[in-house]
Amino acid sequence: MRERGADALNRGPGQGSGLPADLTGDVERAGFYPAVVLDALDVAVAGEQVRAFLVHPETTFDRVEVRRHLTVLALTPTRLVVAHADDHDPDASISEPYASTSTEAVPLHQVTTVVMSHSVAKPERHTPGNTARELSLTIGWGALARIDLEPASCADPDCEADHGYTGTVASDDITVRVSAEAEGEASVRAAARFARELSAATAHR
Repeated sequence: MRERGADALNRGPGQGSGLPADLTGDVERAGFYPAVVLDALDVAVAGEQVRAFLVHPETTFDRVEVRRHLTVLALTPTRLVVAHADDHDPDASISEPYASTSTEAVPLHQVTTVVMSHSVAKPERHTPGNTARELSLTIGWGALARIDLEPASCADPDCEADHGYTGTVASDDITVRVSAEAEGEASVRAAARFARELSAATAHR
């Protein structure tokens, strides 16, 4: 782990960042309150070296409302840092529009699943190394679980007995979907690179 001097340890949010310049640049280009997001990331990373990262801005539409979100994943030698930022309309507690950020630092040994789903157009023409049209990265570390249930059955097609339910429990803490049509092929490749680095890091924990 990279050690920090006394000045870095005493530095508060907004007084400069120890984050890599390329990570800072991607957050700034995303344009979602970068100073707020970088302050939160700087605290959560806590001076560790960032080995890989993924910055994923997203816009969602809820009826007539447009919501902006930003997710940043940062991989350090010991942790996966997850940062998420949202904007909000005025509410009962705050009388003007505001943004909120949350961060979670997950020890690598707690990451249980790294699931990648690739969608490829015209698969018969696909050649090794071509960029997928869409990539979904799902990471689980046990904070949230998804339970999929379905009626259980037996091998007898004439059986009418109630066999209860069967199902699976899957760790599903965060999913990031990146599309070449929406974000560009460079974003899909960046997501694939991060997934590779995270998968390799968790394989040795």
